[in-house]
Amino acid sequence: MDALTLLIIRHAEKPDGDATGPGLTHKGKVDSKSLVIFGWERAGAWTALFGAGLGGSTYPAPQAVYAADPDSTKDGSEPSRRPYETVLDLAARVGLDRPNTSFAKGQEAALVDALLPLAGTVLVAWEHKAIISDILPRLPVSNADQLPTHWSGKRFDVVLRLDRAAGATEFEFQELYPCLMPGDSTKPLKNDPKDD
Repeated sequence: MDALTLLIIRHAEKPDGDATGPGLTHKGKVDSKSLVIFGWERAGAWTALFGAGLGGSTYPAPQAVYAADPDSTKDGSEPSRRPYETVLDLAARVGLDRPNTSFAKGQEAALVDALLPLAGTVLVAWEHKAIISDILPRLPVSNADQLPTHWSGKRFDVVLRLDRAAGATEFEFQELYPCLMPGDSTKPLKNDPKDD
């Protein structure tokens, strides 16, 4: 297998919990399935971190960016624009027309199957519960005991990084805390209370 770095993030802040104000599309239209203003600010921070070289080798620029299809799901849930919106500007910054939205929430197995043969650096923005239950368990990880088993609904500030060396079949996992926004934490996800 070729060397591959997967960077997995949760979509940015949504219109509930601690975030105030309505969800807004990138054109300013009120939409409950979109990011709140603070979420758009985080999306910009992700773009700077990954797309402008601010993160150095710890947060490399991706050659491919994936997000859940903003217009459909395959698991019976309502579609959400948030993963797509979170990485829309990042995709443009790294020279892509848009994020790859070939897979909807509920198609995580197909997503992982598409990711595994890739090389380089790939960033995935997805819904936090599906990351934990449907993406991470499908990845061959040498230190799988370090993988988070829950993701607090209040955390939008974590990067899950998985590195596969050239010729290897398993990834090495690490959890990263870039602290881009006020209130971001350096605590591991496993230390957060289960709230959903």
